[in-house]
Amino acid sequence: MYLYRFAMKKLPFSLTPDTAFFCPLPTHMEALNTLTFALNSGEALVKVVGEVGTGKTMLCRLLLNQLEKKRKLAYIPYPKLSPRELKFALAKELGLRITNACREDQLAQRIQTRLLKLNKAYGPIVLLIDEAQQLDEEGLETLRLFTNLETEQQKLLQIVLFGQPELDKTLAKDHMRQIRQRIVFSYRITPLNTDQIQDYVKGRLN
Repeated sequence: MYLYRFAMKKLPFSLTPDTAFFCPLPTHMEALNTLTFALNSGEALVKVVGEVGTGKTMLCRLLLNQLEKKRKLAYIPYPKLSPRELKFALAKELGLRITNACREDQLAQRIQTRLLKLNKAYGPIVLLIDEAQQLDEEGLETLRLFTNLETEQQKLLQIVLFGQPELDKTLAKDHMRQIRQRIVFSYRITPLNTDQIQDYVKGRLN
């Protein structure tokens, strides 16, 4: 009905994060620039936090598109997983085939060996995790241990977390200070003001 009535080619306000509809508002461009700078600087752990609907997944997709021809990427869109399941998810993204019979020490070693091999060809692998507020404390600790993997020159894995404010609440706990201290670059997406909402609507309709 809307497409016919207004002669549109696509529904302009679909919830699907279509990067063709990206509107370069200041807060989102600042977030994207922060992510790009952090990754280029070699940081192991980066975080973007925002309320529901503020564009975190859109930024994640944009970063994926921006990096796909330059870096080797791994992507976990819904990380409500046990530490072992999280390792299996990463292993799969790295192209490893591992059976459930694989022991924990073997699993960790195979991931490290694979990261070393990929690092020689592509540099540090970038792992993007969307909905990172779903990670429990054990999952976050598993990621922290991954950030320990490195050569003499650089990290083997760079991790970018996209999550709702609940992620910050988990990280604020005293016993989470080790992983919190690893996050050198962090960005919080703020709600749009009136002018930005007007620009957003016009951009979508155009």
